Amino acid sequence: MPISIRVPVASLAAALVMGACAPAPTYDLVLAGGRVLDPASGLDSLVNVGIWGDSVAALSAAPLRGTEVVDVTGLVIAPGFIDLHAHGQTREDMELQAQDGVTTALEMEAGVFPVAKWYASREGKAPLNFGATVGHRPARFFVFHDGIEVLHGATNPGVVAGLGPMPAGANQAASAAQIEALGGTIRQGLDEGALGVGFGINYSPGATPEEIGQLFRVAADRRVPVFVHTRAFGIGAIRETVAAAHDAGAALHVVHIASSSLGDLPEALALLDSARAGGQDVTTEVYPYTAGSTRLESAMFNPGWQANLRLDYSDLAWPLTGERLTRESFERYRRQGGWVVIHMMKDEHVDRAIQHPGVMIASDGVPFVNGTGHPRGAGTYARILGRYVRERKLLGLNDAVARMTILPARRLEAHVPAMARKGRVQVGADADLTIFDPTTIIDRATFTEPTLTSVGISHVLVNGTFVVRDGRLVSGALPGRPVRAAAPPR
Repeated sequence: MPISIRVPVASLAAALVMGACAPAPTYDLVLAGGRVLDPASGLDSLVNVGIWGDSVAALSAAPLRGTEVVDVTGLVIAPGFIDLHAHGQTREDMELQAQDGVTTALEMEAGVFPVAKWYASREGKAPLNFGATVGHRPARFFVFHDGIEVLHGATNPGVVAGLGPMPAGANQAASAAQIEALGGTIRQGLDEGALGVGFGINYSPGATPEEIGQLFRVAADRRVPVFVHTRAFGIGAIRETVAAAHDAGAALHVVHIASSSLGDLPEALALLDSARAGGQDVTTEVYPYTAGSTRLESAMFNPGWQANLRLDYSDLAWPLTGERLTRESFERYRRQGGWVVIHMMKDEHVDRAIQHPGVMIASDGVPFVNGTGHPRGAGTYARILGRYVRERKLLGLNDAVARMTILPARRLEAHVPAMARKGRVQVGADADLTIFDPTTIIDRATFTEPTLTSVGISHVLVNGTFVVRDGRLVSGALPGRPVRAAAPPR
C-alpha cells in the first residue's frame, strides 16, 4: 500500500532533538531545510539531517550546526536507491547510476564466481556500494570446463566466448557428480560472503529441473534467497520456478516480472500473490521500459528461441546501428557477439507491474560498451520518479521511493547485516542519501543515446561522501564498500 504517513514537525522536534541543556554538537555535514522522506518509518517532513562520518547522526526540526552546511530547501532527502539487478559493475557504469540516485548496486541475478576473487577485484574501485550472489551460470562453467573462472560474465564475456558457440557449461545436462560439484561451488561462494544464489536458467538450457531443485535446496539449507531469471518467458516457466522454490523451501525473488511473463503478466502477478498468501517467501521487481537487453551469442538465442521467447528477428535491435534484425543479420551478429536490445513488452504490462503492491524497482542495467547499451542503466530511477510519479501519477512519491529503498533492503537484511542500515533515513543508518527535486527529476537516456544522465538529482552521498554534488559527478570519488552476507550458520 502507498505510504502516506506525515509526522508533525512539533512531535518530531520533541522526539528527535537532544535536550535543550546539552551543548549543541557540530556535525561533519548538515543537510538543511529538506523534506526527509523515510518510507521505513513513515517520516515525511521538513527535517535537518546531521551526518558524522559515514552515518546519519541526527534528525531535527530545529537548526543543526555543521562543519559544512548544504542548503537543500525545496528538495527531497531520500534513502539512497538500492538496485538489486545491476549488471553494469564497472566504475563507468556505476558513475551513470550514481547520477540516477543509486547508492548500492548489486548483481543478484547473474551473480559471480569465484566470489572472493570478484569482491577483491572491486575493493577501492567503486563509486557505489557493491555485492553479488554466487552465480549458477559462472559456477557451471567452472565445473564443466576444468576450473575456468568467469568471475562476472556481464563485464567479462570473453571467457565464455572463447569456449565456442555451444559450450557445455550452458548446454549440457549435468551428471549426478557434476550436480554434487555445483553444490560445492555454491556453498563455497556462500562461505565467501555471497548475498544469495543467482540463476539465469534461460541462459543454461542444459540445466534440468532436477539440477535446479537440488541447488535451490542448497540455498534453503543456508537460509539465503534465490534470484531467478526463469527458464522461458510466460506463466509456465514462472510456475515451474515458484513450485521448485516451494518444494525446496527456498526464498524466491523472480527478476523483471514484466519481461519474464509478457502477456501473461496478470496471471503471473496473481500467482506470486497467491504463493505469498500461502506463506511462501516470494518477491519480484520490474524496470520501467518495454525493451530488454542481453548478449546475442548467449544460449538464450539457441535454435528454438522464437518459441521460447515469443519473439522474432524484427523484435531485436542492434544498438551500434539501431537496425532491426533479419535472419541474415541475426546470424552474422550472433557469430560476432555483443549486446542486443529486445523489444518485447507492452506499456500496459509495464504500467501494471509498476503499480502492483510490493513490486520493487530494479534496473537490470547492462554494461555500456562504446557508449551503446540500454537506457535503463542510466535512467531507471529518475524515470520512475519523473514519469510514473509526477507526470502520470501512477504511483505516489512515498510508495515509489519505498520500492527503491526499504523493500530491497528488507529482501536482504535477514542474512546481510549491512542492509539493516540501508534504505532508511534514520539515526544510525548509513549516510547513503539521494537528494532530488521532485518537480524536475527526469530521465534523459534513450535507446539511441543510452548514456545521457538523469537530471533533477542534486546530491548523492555514499557512506557520507558526495559522489554527486550540485548535479555533477564528483570526479574520483570512490567511497563504495562491499556488501557481504553474514557468516553462514554451521
